[in-house]
Amino acid sequence: MRRLTAYLSRLFATDAIILFGIVCFLLWLVNCLRAFDVISVKGQSILVLGWQALLTMPQLATAFFYICIGIGLARALQALQANRELHIIHTSHGMGSLWRASAFVTAIAVLCALFLSNFLEPYANRRLNVLNAEVAADMVSSTLRPGRFTQITPGVVLLIGSRGDSGEISEFFADDRRDPEMRRTYIAESAKVSSDGKDYVLELRNGSLQSSGVDGRFTEISFDRYDVNVDRLSQPLAKIDPRAEQDTVQLIMTSMESGKWRKGTDSMIINRLAEGLRVIGIAMVVLAMMAFPSGKRSRFMVPMEAVVLLIAFGERGISAYSPLGGATGAVVLIVVAGAALFWRTRPRRIPMAVTA
Repeated sequence: MRRLTAYLSRLFATDAIILFGIVCFLLWLVNCLRAFDVISVKGQSILVLGWQALLTMPQLATAFFYICIGIGLARALQALQANRELHIIHTSHGMGSLWRASAFVTAIAVLCALFLSNFLEPYANRRLNVLNAEVAADMVSSTLRPGRFTQITPGVVLLIGSRGDSGEISEFFADDRRDPEMRRTYIAESAKVSSDGKDYVLELRNGSLQSSGVDGRFTEISFDRYDVNVDRLSQPLAKIDPRAEQDTVQLIMTSMESGKWRKGTDSMIINRLAEGLRVIGIAMVVLAMMAFPSGKRSRFMVPMEAVVLLIAFGERGISAYSPLGGATGAVVLIVVAGAALFWRTRPRRIPMAVTA
């Protein structure tokens, strides 16, 4: 790698990495503050809080990673423009190094984006669901205070009478109001949390399950024993898609073994792969706008960070509403930026001087 190519590669990568690290740290702190009830209500340690906040980061990181790449590239090119290094690169025929450095950094960023969306995010989703179940099980079995109503998740309130030395709970009560159309109430003389090595189960004995709907209908089922999965009480009402916990290779292998593709699997894989196209698209757009020096002076300088954010916002909007899939916006960026780069790098004729 030539010295100029290595210099530009370090410059492009450094700005993007620093910005990405700062944004990740700030969002991790925000997630810690949002989930502080893990300590204040659920009785967990600060390490559990930090780990839970960290597991929510890959999904967020995937969403803003390509934006950091675009802003980092824009800031580096803006600095080169300000100190006239970009002019020197053009006049000294160094554009080849600029293109190679941009391609190298973009290729590394594409691999990182694909790793985030296809492997790290599913792994984090899987670990986060396991952690939430462990927290809920620990809360029910040892953290709940007898005689005190406690909300373990929005819409679910628990109450216990007392707790024995072996973890046996007496006078168990749970009220589930997460579904606006159906309210469920669990009442049992005793309860106990057990595990089969994979899931946590709440064993209710000698009780009843009461259900009431918005239409006024009321039903009650009595039981000697009723097992409730702890995830059912600790997780949001929306059903968790198990495919979100599988990486792309597992999704493809599972579909090939079963001989059929579940509805939505192909769109999920396309959305994951589209993150790599977004990196390419945003990098090409920034290069088309800022890789060429300009002698014009503007009274009002538009912050390129805001321009990149607006472009990313438009790309997300196109992808969200396009019937062609989640990669539509990225493809549009690549096509438009490719046309702009072709136009700006086209060979131009130099007018010949006419002598008398």
